[in-house]
Amino acid sequence: MDPNKLIEILVYVLPIIFAITLHEAAHGFVAKHFGDSTAYMLGRVTLNPVKHIDLLGTIVIPLITKILGGFFFGWAKPVPVNFNALRKPRLHGILVAFAGPFSNMVQVFIWALVARVLLSSSDMTGLVAPFWVSVAEAGIQVNIMFALLNLLPILPLDGGRIVAGLLPPRASYTYSRTEPYGIFILLILVATPVLGKVLGPLYAAAMQGTYSLFGFA
Repeated sequence: MDPNKLIEILVYVLPIIFAITLHEAAHGFVAKHFGDSTAYMLGRVTLNPVKHIDLLGTIVIPLITKILGGFFFGWAKPVPVNFNALRKPRLHGILVAFAGPFSNMVQVFIWALVARVLLSSSDMTGLVAPFWVSVAEAGIQVNIMFALLNLLPILPLDGGRIVAGLLPPRASYTYSRTEPYGIFILLILVATPVLGKVLGPLYAAAMQGTYSLFGFA
């Protein structure tokens, strides 16, 4: 394997694992808070990545899409949520769905803070700090992209769940019937330039805003 590709994998693997697994854990945590203990009883409200990792979706596919130069794309084992068990199914369902992307936004802040601290350290002339700066920068990129992807208004993505919760009941029911086709729509978007045209400007703006906020070059 090309040494540069191996280094790239090492840089991105940790941010990808945490981006996806914490995303799923957040869904379960918020669902439990609002009355549905399904994920909790199955051991999914945990920060242990092993509980959430899907080898293909959490590691292989995201790394391949990164190496090939496309948008990050991946998934973890879905956290089961019984929306009817939530105290206020529509409102709390929206919050459960938003919890995943929100966890990615929090991770953007954390990784940016880590990068800022490392860049301010005196160890930047060595090997360890520059490597972890690269990991932190990868964490920023990965989490921004995962947040944007999951907020697309396509079921079964979180954005789709949010839209379904905001629509009037009749319209929500009609919209929910598109879910079986959502994964195919998403795959088409990932495989074509359409996704880049939709998310590219948002991704660039989010990256620029984050870098400016934390004073990166």
